[in-house]
Amino acid sequence: MTKSAPVVDSRKSLIGQPIDRIDGELKVTGAATYAYEHPSDTPVAFGYILGAGIARGRITAMDTRRAESAPGVVHVMTYRNAPAQPAFGPSVTREVREVFTRARPAFSTNRIRYYDEPVALVVAETFEAARGAAGLITVEYENERGAYDLDSQLADAYAPQRTNAGFQTDSLVGDFEAAFAGSDVKVDAIYTTPYEHHNPMEPHATLAVWFGDEVTIYTSAQTLANFRAGIANTLQIPGEKVRIVSPFVGGGFGSKLIVHQDTILAALAARQLRRPVKVALTRQQMFANAGHRAKMIQSVRLGADREGRLTSIAHEVCSATARFEEFCEQTAVFGRSLYAAANRMTRHRLVGLDTNRGEWMRSPGEAPGMLAFECAMDELANQIGMDPIELRIRNEPTIDPERNVPFSTRNLVSCMQEGARRFGWDQRRAKPGSALEGRKLVGFGMAAAIRPNYIGASAARIRIDGKGQVKVELDMTDIGTGTYTILAQITASSLGLPLSAIDVRLGDSGFPRTAGSGGSWGAASAGSAVHNACETLKQKILMSAREAAESPFHGLNNGQTDFVNGQIRAGNRSVGLAELINRIAPQGLDAHGAVEAASDNYRNFSQHSYGAHFAEVAVDVDTAEIRLRRMLSVIGAGRILNPKTARSQILGGMIWGIGAALMEESVLDPRYGHFVNHDLAEYHVPVSADVPELDVVFLEEADSNANVFGSKGIGELGVCGAGAAIANAIFNATGTRVREFPITLDKVLAGLPVHKSRPKQERINAPSSEYRTRP
Repeated sequence: MTKSAPVVDSRKSLIGQPIDRIDGELKVTGAATYAYEHPSDTPVAFGYILGAGIARGRITAMDTRRAESAPGVVHVMTYRNAPAQPAFGPSVTREVREVFTRARPAFSTNRIRYYDEPVALVVAETFEAARGAAGLITVEYENERGAYDLDSQLADAYAPQRTNAGFQTDSLVGDFEAAFAGSDVKVDAIYTTPYEHHNPMEPHATLAVWFGDEVTIYTSAQTLANFRAGIANTLQIPGEKVRIVSPFVGGGFGSKLIVHQDTILAALAARQLRRPVKVALTRQQMFANAGHRAKMIQSVRLGADREGRLTSIAHEVCSATARFEEFCEQTAVFGRSLYAAANRMTRHRLVGLDTNRGEWMRSPGEAPGMLAFECAMDELANQIGMDPIELRIRNEPTIDPERNVPFSTRNLVSCMQEGARRFGWDQRRAKPGSALEGRKLVGFGMAAAIRPNYIGASAARIRIDGKGQVKVELDMTDIGTGTYTILAQITASSLGLPLSAIDVRLGDSGFPRTAGSGGSWGAASAGSAVHNACETLKQKILMSAREAAESPFHGLNNGQTDFVNGQIRAGNRSVGLAELINRIAPQGLDAHGAVEAASDNYRNFSQHSYGAHFAEVAVDVDTAEIRLRRMLSVIGAGRILNPKTARSQILGGMIWGIGAALMEESVLDPRYGHFVNHDLAEYHVPVSADVPELDVVFLEEADSNANVFGSKGIGELGVCGAGAAIANAIFNATGTRVREFPITLDKVLAGLPVHKSRPKQERINAPSSEYRTRP
């Protein structure tokens, strides 16, 4: 990416500086090219998908004649004329990685597995013509009785082979049942979290262009290697015949980790027509065809002594899944490392329904799991009569409670204590429902945050030309997280160059392979590969400089050499890097770097990022309207590579938590198996009016066991526990505990205490209108 960048003194490391996003101007001016916007040298045809009108059954008749004769239509594809593709295969793959790369055939049978499953693709000269013609197709079905309601099917729950990412389905340490039965204080609660949908700003879209027997796919993808393999396996062609291009991604949140039907259908149609074809899912189609977070029923049981020390922890989750492809979110796994207790149990169970599969949604596992678990911890604190922070501190483990390995770093207690100081936690009323301002009940709530830290195998290529300009290439994607900027900072800092000398190029499968964007590992994985490539390049430069007669470093022995402020310095000699390269290698130099997926540090240490969320809410005593007044997150995620982009990530996670707590819910019709509120008019997400003052504080500490930078993942940490802090604040305000999310006013209203009008209302010590987070 070539774009002007701010001038920063490179004598000071650019890593850790709040650099503006180097792709920001391209995006706000509309110059960034997204999947559906890529141009083509030859005329493009447009595809429109027709979805099934039932959720389970088979097609008995289909009449496409009117569509085929409609103006502008060039092709109609159905199960009757679709190219041969491999069978979908079993519901559970042999290996975890095969979930991402398996063949995902389209129109391979007349069977219908879920509502709105694609049954036809109309391709026409314009999008409007294709959409109009799709409405002319008539389809007759044999409708079979399906299962769509999780609650009524719990008797059919089963234990999956594994949970997402290969985690154990169950865990058991000690004797939970005996310990829980003998506990002085108990919490035994059921929480329900609903279906949710990702809804990235950019819908799923694809432009497919064939060149002979090779295809280029312009699409919106988080992990190019997954898309490449999935397409190759579906089309039954070698992977090297598939090129994926995705330089800009308008959000993904996990919904763009694997190939979906828009991509497969565009590739099939383009091959048949021998011309480029564009296919995009509409917002409504995304609800059925681009993944979701499944509904879950979560049982949390906590046992403790009267001093608040946990004796027993159990977290059991029953989740909906598709019958034809299993997905088990690792919802209880985080609890295996969060708090100390001698007796502990986690379980995951699934109920097969006739829906599409669930998929990875921002912070899979922790997001729904901590929404329940951290509310249960608040319930326990209330029962004991203990401050919720003190309860958590008393149960701080010294080593990982189940793996029995040390933590690489762990500053959860510091996050809670610093957050309490800044938020004014000492002003919280311990008695729920006792703080009244006018006709508003006011409450404070908090929750802990934890998220595993990962690193994925990645590689990068770097080249410096004869003018000292550097080009960095890798198939990494920027899904809105700031990857372009972070990698430019790493490169510039390593080579001692200004950002204006760095051109980062991403999103092309022709570049070296990375782990992509997902799991909060992008910056660490791709960044480590870039760092290693820079180190190799510097060694090449120094070797050439020592060997070249025209170099000022000719014959210089190995010693301390610095790349700083655009120069190379060794002893009393120095020269501009661009000048040196022009002398010794006018054709330029290049290098590669890579990082492996795992190391002893990951096996021998428990690695996580941590945080603490604090929230203040006001609840109207007459209407139960809930308003979030302010929120603070204190984050411990190792070294922060760019405080500005990191803050944006945490803010986004906090807002996601607002949605999970108060409004987000996809309603599945239990009669017909379709999502009723399948657009942004009725699937409510937080908007500006819902989001008050938010603050983020980072407690930096470099984790030498994590990666070369000492950083940890933050992209999903902001979600973890954020919704629970709000839920706990609502309880503190009202005394009403809602365990069925989202918390809407109808669930709060009946439990509100009666407050008669008084001339002067009681006020909390420092109302939020006068109070701001302490520095």
